[in-house]
Formats: sequence, structure tokens, C-alpha cells
Amino acid sequence: MSASISPQILPSEAETRLEVQPLPLDRLQQMYRTMFLIRRVEESLLQAAEEGKIGGAMHTAIGMEANAVGAAHATRPDDYVTCTYRGHHHALARGMDPGQAIAEVMGRATGFAKGKGGSMHFVDPEHGLMGANGVVAAQVPHAAGMALAAQLRGEDRVALTFFGDGALYQGVMHETFNMAAKWKLPIVFYLENNRYSEMTPIWRTSSVEALYRFPRAYGIESMQIDGNDVEVVYTAVAQAVERARAGEGPTFIEALTYRLAGHMAGDLETYRTEEEKALQRQHEPLMVLRNKLLERGARPEELEAIQAQVEEEVQAAVAFAEESPWPDIAQAYTDVFYL
Repeated sequence: MSASISPQILPSEAETRLEVQPLPLDRLQQMYRTMFLIRRVEESLLQAAEEGKIGGAMHTAIGMEANAVGAAHATRPDDYVTCTYRGHHHALARGMDPGQAIAEVMGRATGFAKGKGGSMHFVDPEHGLMGANGVVAAQVPHAAGMALAAQLRGEDRVALTFFGDGALYQGVMHETFNMAAKWKLPIVFYLENNRYSEMTPIWRTSSVEALYRFPRAYGIESMQIDGNDVEVVYTAVAQAVERARAGEGPTFIEALTYRLAGHMAGDLETYRTEEEKALQRQHEPLMVLRNKLLERGARPEELEAIQAQVEEEVQAAVAFAEESPWPDIAQAYTDVFYL
């Protein structure tokens, strides 16, 4: 079993050590607020799914919030982002309205896609999110195309694409690696390695111990980081984005993280133990950032006030979604094609 990808390894044991400059306290508090918002929205969606209020598959990223928030702070609103079907956290980190997000997952007309996209197809071009994808790895070449367009137009924009460890074994990933390296595309490849491809642990499927070494065969700069520390994520993505804007080509980031909930709503999680999850909770993103804030002078009551504000916001968002109308059946074939 690989020491790099085992579920028994904490993200803090990542191989790459970055020189991380502490972020201002107010910015870290802002990050904490967004991460707590994501956590509570996702937990609310899980509860709604258990109550039968959500149809179809729904995948949460509980325990993976630092990846989305750190990356969002390290990029600009006009940069491109693509992600997987596990993409609620990326949308909320980029600024999507929680009420619209929850309404969309519930299939309501007030959702960002009028209830037609659902949980697996989050998109918000206004905030740079160009689409989640239910096809494993499909969003990666999409991001490369956006990076190529920005390069050809002479725009100072970067594409950032998120994917899971299972995507690495899709041929389209390696085709994209090769073209991105050859053309020095302004793209950042971000692997959220939560150690499982659905229910299969990565140590059972990968021929390479540390996944960040894969793209080095294509001449791509790569690193493995602690994806549960938002400052580390911010630093890694900021460096990668700076390289991309400078014309130095792509960077691959393997962020070790861990999803604390199941692969999808209703997952019985028979493939992992409670002891394993308890170990990973010792270094989960909200705990890491909360401890960091307290060590740097934040008062407990300040963080409690942030949490109380978020609780009110999420309760209002859930109520908005539940009270929203269902789409009119006459709208089933509108907004299907853009001409």
C-alpha cells in the first residue's frame, strides 16, 4: 500500500513542502465563513435527500471545502473553472447564491438553470464557472480549450480544472496533458485526491504511488499538497496561476483531501471503517482553519458569530428553495440549445 495515497495518511503528510506566507486574519475569516457556508449547504442537501426532496444522484464534498475556497481566492473572477459532478463547493466558493444552488438541486424553477441541471451540472459563467460534468474527466479538455482560446486571443486569463483521482486513467486526460504541455497552455490541473474512485480505494487501482508524478512524463510541473489547509491550497494555486499567466505553461497539483460523507447520498459506505473516518476528521478543513485562526488571535466568539450568520443564511436559502415553484412542464424544451 502506498504511503502517498492510503486512506490512513493525513493530508498534512503530503510530499511537497511549500513556503506558505500567512494570509491576513480578515481574509482567513472570510475563507472560514465561505467554508462553513459550503459545509452547511452540503449537510442541508444531504438531509433533504434523506427526506426524499431531491431526485437523482447527488454528490457532496463535505471535508473537501479548502480546495475550492483556496483556489477561488487565488484566481480572478474572469478566469475559467471547470469541475466534476461533485461541484457544489466550487460554485459556492466562486460566489453562487446559496438559495439558487439549493433550488437547482431540488429541481425548482428558481435554480440557476431553472431546475434543469440539477446537482451534477453546476454552471455559473458570471463567476467563471463554465460547467460541471457527469462524464469522468470530460471537463478537463473543455478547460484546455478555454485556455487555448485565451492564449490565441492574447487574453490574460487562466483555466483551472478540478477532477478526481479516477479521472487520471481516462485517455482524454493524457491527450490533454500532452497538448497543454506542448502548447504551454495557461491551465492548472487540480486533482482533488480524496483517496476513493467512488467506492474503490486508489491504492487498489493506481500503478503509481504518488499521483502527482504522472504528468511529469509530459514535462508538466507538478506537486502534492495538503488539500485540507486553505493557506497551502491558496499558495499552490497562486504560484501555478502566476506561471500560467507568465507563459510558462501548465501546472499539476495533487491535493490530498478526504470526503467525510459518502460518494453520493444514500451511500452505505461499507467499503471503509469508522476508524478511518475518525482519523481523517483529525485534520479536516474547518478544524484546521479554526485552529489556525485561534492561534493567530481570533476570538472564539468571533467565529461563533460567523457560524450563526451562516446558519441563518442557509436556513433562509433552504426555505427559499422549498417554497419555490416547480418548473412549468411547458418549459421542458426551452433553453436546450443556444443558437
